Formats: sequence, C-alpha cells, structure tokens
Amino acid sequence: MQFEVGDTVIAEAESTTRAPRRGTVQEVLKGASLRYRIRWDDGHETIYSPAAGSLKPESGRGAA
Repeated sequence: MQFEVGDTVIAEAESTTRAPRRGTVQEVLKGASLRYRIRWDDGHETIYSPAAGSLKPESGRGAA
C-alpha cells in the first residue's frame, strides 16, 4: 500500500509493550525504496521505511 501527503497512518509497534503510533504523511521520498517523512502525534518527525504491513491507513482513511 502506498500513501500520499496528508494521509493519516498508524505504525504498528515492534514491541508488545509499546502502543502503535499515529501520524500524518508530510512527504513521499522515492529512491531505492519507498520512504515517508511522517509527523507523529507527539510532535516528532521521522523518515519511515515501512516493512511489509507495518504502516497502515487510519481506519477509514489512506491511499488505496
């Protein structure tokens, strides 16, 4: 699944002790692999390279 700028996404946690993170796609970075610049709800911003299935659209939103 690919996302576009403005899509709200949920990143699944790698640990069972951490909750999933919610954020908004700020930029789509294309190169050797697809990456996203995401501003998370806690105010931090990161470049995210999702593994298969680790980044999902917020319920009812996102690119198809």
